[in-house]
Formats: sequence, structure tokens, C-alpha cells
Amino acid sequence: MGVKLYVKAAPGLRVPREDAPRRYITDRPESVPATAYYLRRLHNGELVSVPRGQNEGEA
Repeated sequence: MGVKLYVKAAPGLRVPREDAPRRYITDRPESVPATAYYLRRLHNGELVSVPRGQNEGEA
């Protein structure tokens, strides 16, 4: 099992999932793999990191 990030979309945004581009990460926190795709979205401010266990959704 690899490193996981716990993220949600920045306010007002929906971010496509890397593995299913027609499914979106919204304001509900989700666990996602720490891939270049999600790290880039975090760096650009499209995703925000949330503390683990805060209404965590399924990956």
C-alpha cells in the first residue's frame, strides 16, 4: 500500500479523479494516492489537504 493523501477540492471547484475523470473530488474529503497528478493539483491550489479522519470518504 502506497502513501495516501487526504484531500478535498478548493471552495467552488470540482477536480476530476485521476482514475475516473468523469467522477469528481468535491468538498467531501477523500483518500487518494500520492501521485504526481494529485500533488500537482495540491500545489496549484485546486485541492486542499485535510486532517485524517475529518469526514473521510472512500477512495
